[in-house]
Amino acid sequence: MKSVEIYAGPSHKWTLLGRDASKPKLIIDTNQYLIHSPHEAIILDPGGIELFAPMLEALVKIVPLSQLKHLFASHQDPDIISSLGLWDQVLDGATLYSPWLWEGFIRHFGMDRTQFCGIPDSGMALPLSTLTLQCIPAHYLHSSANHHVYDPIAKILFSGDVGAALEPVDSPLFVDDFTSHIDKMTFFHQRWMPSDTAKRDWIRRVRSLEIDMMCPQHGRIFRGAAVAQFLDWFEQLPVGIAVA
Repeated sequence: MKSVEIYAGPSHKWTLLGRDASKPKLIIDTNQYLIHSPHEAIILDPGGIELFAPMLEALVKIVPLSQLKHLFASHQDPDIISSLGLWDQVLDGATLYSPWLWEGFIRHFGMDRTQFCGIPDSGMALPLSTLTLQCIPAHYLHSSANHHVYDPIAKILFSGDVGAALEPVDSPLFVDDFTSHIDKMTFFHQRWMPSDTAKRDWIRRVRSLEIDMMCPQHGRIFRGAAVAQFLDWFEQLPVGIAVA
């Protein structure tokens, strides 16, 4: 599994863990994001059970397990959080932040020592030792209770499935040519995103944030002008095509 530092500031860093060439062929590729300071770390969407071993191997090269005190799951999908039962065994009483609606479902993955903190529909602040992250509501994009994470210091938005593209693990890390990337995103967003109303609500929220990078759970990272290009494109894209 690759480990790529995408942000380094005075108080903390962001590292992408993913692009695992050794993963089973039929398992979709996922991006896991580690936010870490000298004393504390959180993983955003820790990943599926099939990727736990390479995730753990990559993680301990960056931070000791004793510093991993927080997990965040944007929603309940297995590629997001089915590894929970294994993290529960190796972490000493971490806290999982996830939408309140999904607690009873997420517990099916195993959660004996981990504490569950339900995120209300309106979002909440995640206060860490060196910074405070913001949970941004993203309901129905694509899950009925869903949240993204914004780092106001790094100016990074973890956007979950929004912005996703299902690509090979050797694809570029960043979207450098937005126009050529559209074909890789279109079907995913039209098929997985069900609601134009929800889409417009999310875009309204996100346009109020100062974003240098938008980091989805699948595919490439948007940076600079590509962030606004994505929002403009997504705003006019018809979604929920299965009902037609």
